[in-house]
Amino acid sequence: MKSAQEDEYLDFVAARAKALYRSAYVLAAGDTHLAEDLVQEALSRVYVHWNRVAGADSPAAYAQTILVRTFLSLRRRRSTGERLIGHMPDSAASGPDAALRLTLLDALGQLPPRDRAVLLLRYWEDRSIEETAQMLRLSSSAVRSQGTRALGRVRALLGDSLSDLVPH
Repeated sequence: MKSAQEDEYLDFVAARAKALYRSAYVLAAGDTHLAEDLVQEALSRVYVHWNRVAGADSPAAYAQTILVRTFLSLRRRRSTGERLIGHMPDSAASGPDAALRLTLLDALGQLPPRDRAVLLLRYWEDRSIEETAQMLRLSSSAVRSQGTRALGRVRALLGDSLSDLVPH
């Protein structure tokens, strides 16, 4: 686009962007993110066809039409791919196991990365000391001592709260 045409386009955007956003907001039923996306898509299409839009009787009406058609096109594409339902079919685990898992994850999150890695490999993935040492490029004795210290830190972080969460 030539600089005079770019200036004309930028003036148009400055003058019409808020009105286009208000229309898009209503079309999107209050979804601000969708409204912003619609305006951006419409303005990019206006930019591509600026020579035609600028020559129209009403560039604002032209842009409004592009906005509405963009919205309808988006709705048609979405209607074939997504089906909204009234409830969520999956539910989170409930009971002491979920609380135990969250407590353990929180405690592990407070450990340094290498300690977490040692515990993960040794106890979650049930790897041997030698495998863990090779994967982390540590000596076997370093894996043993680091694992022992990491377990001690986890126990200290959890305190007595772990016994309340373990089912009896």
